[in-house]
Amino acid sequence: MSAAKPPKKNVVYSQPADTGTGTNINTQLVYALDYLKSTSNPMRIQDIAIVTNTPLDTDTVLLEKFKSHDRVQYDPKTGLYSYRHDFNFRDKATLLTEIQRQTRRGGGISVRILKEPWKEAPQAIEELEKEGEVLVTRTVKDGQLRMVFWNEIKADEESGGKQVEKGGPNRACITRGLSRYPVEFLDLWHQLKVPNDVDLLKALTSEGLQATASEAPAPKAPSNTKKKGKRSAPRQRQVRITNTHLKEEIDLSRDYHATGN
Repeated sequence: MSAAKPPKKNVVYSQPADTGTGTNINTQLVYALDYLKSTSNPMRIQDIAIVTNTPLDTDTVLLEKFKSHDRVQYDPKTGLYSYRHDFNFRDKATLLTEIQRQTRRGGGISVRILKEPWKEAPQAIEELEKEGEVLVTRTVKDGQLRMVFWNEIKADEESGGKQVEKGGPNRACITRGLSRYPVEFLDLWHQLKVPNDVDLLKALTSEGLQATASEAPAPKAPSNTKKKGKRSAPRQRQVRITNTHLKEEIDLSRDYHATGN
């Protein structure tokens, strides 16, 4: 009697085996850098090696590559390593200072970059938005924070801005820096009316100007396909008689039908 076969293990051969961080030194370096980037606290080299499963504490070549990387900071006093982010802050006040500095340079900051050094940055940015300190842009799909800018002009009493009602509640607006603009100017501004299309064209014509024409569509490439339409009747080709020696006996211009036996 044959011995029973051991049951087969559920092995999925279509999936590669989990080999951890691999044996390539550059791959191991990427694993170590990604982990150091994800943590906000400085770490010992031994701890990084254990968590990432890399020979970072025993392989001298890998350790030298890790130390010489431009994103790795080493503190010789404590012997700890940390990741060098583009920004370094841990509270809302310092975050606002970084946003102000970047806005003065002529641009905003990606919220994703601000989240790297401080995980609570998105919540702090939403609080600053409610306080009127910053302006943000969001994604169309799910409304997630995308870019943040410092709000240089705020609509509050301290900066001279206040709510002004003009032409009913539908035309209420916030005038910023009201002290710089006379009330007479604001009244004249709200009295202006946008002309309709007909009057606008007349005004342009009287000044010798033309309205901007829409862009003409690009010409289509010639097509080799023939247009579909009524099919023309087939041409009648003239019959050419070559067997002239039979002309006297048989009328070759007529169809020939064999006589039955």
